[in-house]
Amino acid sequence: MLRLPRRAALLSPLALPFLAPGAARAQDWRPSQPIRIVVPAAPGGTADISARLLAPYLQAHYGQNCVVENRSGAGGVIGTAEVVRAAPDGLTLLLGNIGPQAIGLSLFRNLPYGRDALLPVCGTVRGPNVLVVHPSIPANTLPELVAHLRKNPGKLSYGSPGVGQSPHLTGVWFNQATGTEAIHVPFRGAGPAAMELVAGNIQYMWDNLTSGITQIRAGRVRALAVSSADRNHQLPDIPAARETMPELASFDVNTWFGIFLPAATPRPVAESLNAAMKSWHETEEVKARWREMGGVSLYGTTDQFAAFVNGEIEKWGVVIRKEGLQLEVG
Repeated sequence: MLRLPRRAALLSPLALPFLAPGAARAQDWRPSQPIRIVVPAAPGGTADISARLLAPYLQAHYGQNCVVENRSGAGGVIGTAEVVRAAPDGLTLLLGNIGPQAIGLSLFRNLPYGRDALLPVCGTVRGPNVLVVHPSIPANTLPELVAHLRKNPGKLSYGSPGVGQSPHLTGVWFNQATGTEAIHVPFRGAGPAAMELVAGNIQYMWDNLTSGITQIRAGRVRALAVSSADRNHQLPDIPAARETMPELASFDVNTWFGIFLPAATPRPVAESLNAAMKSWHETEEVKARWREMGGVSLYGTTDQFAAFVNGEIEKWGVVIRKEGLQLEVG
């Protein structure tokens, strides 16, 4: 139940941003019941890691239980739709990401929600994808993998955490740019996809570096390149993909994650959560975790995060329309 003055409750969410900056803080919203963070993917990926890092902090901050619930499937659409339908009371949060919150809005014809169905609150982390192969693949560099793919068109398979997620589209762009063919195998999250790669059931994948770096360090998979424009500080010897081949000169992809609420949630709720997450980002534990994962903090105000998300929606919309990609939600 929201603890808002009656006047604030009568204002629409669109009107609230025009209040004086101190007015929203004066509402001092705090949850009166447990909070749940919905992760639209299986355990083990960056979204899940972010949520499980954030949940205990919110629990301590607000003095209410905060639980993480994984709702995987359809490239993040199932979990997102659940939050879109939830009561706008601040008790149901979405740990969203570039897939269902940006790419999917242009990629899927039949999404059960639109771009205005969620209220962006605050980012958690961003970082590149990394191209990793099973040790049995005879390729120690990205050009060697491309040569192997060209010799075996349509015979190798690559995994992703779901149709429409950043690793999926990174793989599509990679194959288009290099003129290669491979079979896409979507999973219900990065964790299951990585397990199948380690087992040798798929041959390669573009994984979020923030979740895949553990397998790389353990030597279970071999890293060939990162998708960002520049190398990553955690893997300084691994080149950016665009360094390796002329065909990939414009290759630049970063994935990201963050908290969203149902669109009708009052602005003071979002501001309260954003303030809590600002303090969370400033903890040494979180700073160390992002460094360890090869990621970068994505903190910003609610308005800054909303502008960032809208920019990502527009950017990927252009890419998808240019390629003529359109899919149905499975």
